[in-house]
Amino acid sequence: MMAATVPEIDATSIGSADDFHRHIVEQCQPIVLKGLVRNWKLTHIANDRAALADYLQSHAANHQIGVFTAPAAINGQYFYNEDLTGFNFRQETMRFPDALRHVMVDRKADEDTAYLGSVPCNDYLPTLINDLPMPMLASRVTPRLWIGHAAHIATHYDTMDNLACVVLGRRRFTLYPPDAIANMYVGPIDFTMAGQPVSLAAESVSAFAPYPYFERARDRVLVADLEPGDALYLPKLWWHQVVSTAPLNGLINYWWDAFALGPDTPNLSLMLAMINIAERPHAERMAWRAFFDNYVFRPERHPLEHLPPERRGILGPLQPDNFGRIRARIMQALRGTA
Repeated sequence: MMAATVPEIDATSIGSADDFHRHIVEQCQPIVLKGLVRNWKLTHIANDRAALADYLQSHAANHQIGVFTAPAAINGQYFYNEDLTGFNFRQETMRFPDALRHVMVDRKADEDTAYLGSVPCNDYLPTLINDLPMPMLASRVTPRLWIGHAAHIATHYDTMDNLACVVLGRRRFTLYPPDAIANMYVGPIDFTMAGQPVSLAAESVSAFAPYPYFERARDRVLVADLEPGDALYLPKLWWHQVVSTAPLNGLINYWWDAFALGPDTPNLSLMLAMINIAERPHAERMAWRAFFDNYVFRPERHPLEHLPPERRGILGPLQPDNFGRIRARIMQALRGTA
């Protein structure tokens, strides 16, 4: 089966942060932004290993950090062990400058591979941020560095929107839509490799057994091949596998919630609903599903559109007042004081 490709646009066609939000983010669909960061200094020097090493070291803070290290036999495919009791890699702690040297060293085919992921630039490369302009995003949205040998990062989702910018090597993103979750055979959500649960089926070397329904997800796959300077906008909850094949690969990404109204996240609501609803009888779950559809997902209309706006109470516009009122009621209930 030939996978469909993620749509692409020339990044220079994005005129402003408002354009980016309105025409790209609000569509909640992945899209490749060709050449978005081709003018970054980091992108320009990345192919010169010595220059890149000097450049990153000049910005590096001397903090401790964890580095993923894996035997050559796994071919960079970081994953669980066979019985899901552990992982096929190990994590080592070292000083960040030493970690950079560790991942940037040339390696032979039979030597261990290493990977540094999700490094907050604010903490570990604070002065580098000045060389990573991203006017499409608010200044509070800060970059993270991913750098290492060839790697195969297991199919997972994030609960934040993601702008992934390739600066070195090439990356292939293989995507599945959020509503494919029932066919993804999700691994443990509280015992993960790097924070987010992964699809066991997407990483299985067997055909579809013991994951027969995964074929339904495979029929909807999208692929994006990114070169240095390209970026992928990936909405939250899209499943993505990331494969980088060059001897050394580098990426800068930004995570943010493009539609946040406050400090709480939809994932917190999901977790709370799981403990309150998931194991009730089927008929009651379906009853609550109808209420969630009516008040939360609103597939057809606002649940109180038949009332004058001034009589909708806390179900009126969330901003500027109702968000705080609803949140206060929830917090009182959780504390047992409501």
